This record gives sequence, C-alpha cells and structure tokens, in this order.
Amino acid sequence: MKITVNGDECEISSYTLSGLLEELGYTTGRIATAVDGLFVPAGLRGDQCLGEGMRVEILSPMQGG
Repeated sequence: MKITVNGDECEISSYTLSGLLEELGYTTGRIATAVDGLFVPAGLRGDQCLGEGMRVEILSPMQGG
C-alpha cells in the first residue's frame, strides 16, 4: 500500500501505525506521531489503522538551543 511518510511516498506492508513504525525501524527512542494531521498518542498506535494514501508524520525531539 502507498502512503506518505514525512512528505515522502512509501510502499509499506503494515496496516497499523505501530507496525509501520517497526517496519521503518522506529523501535527505540521517543517519537510523536500524527496520521492525516491528527496526533496519535503512543498508547493508541496499535489501534490506528492505515489506508492507501494516508499521510503519516513521525517526529523525534531534538536537543539544542
């Protein structure tokens, strides 16, 4: 299925947000996620279904000043 992740079109095999994160290698560290512009809390990522054409944003905190 094709979705957009952080602005780039991707072909993925996962049908949940948590599966997508694992598929893309986001298995450690803190991140924030949004699907089609709506924030998805970490505890709900396994319930968040993905479909053709959806937009996913994955953000990780950065240190600096």
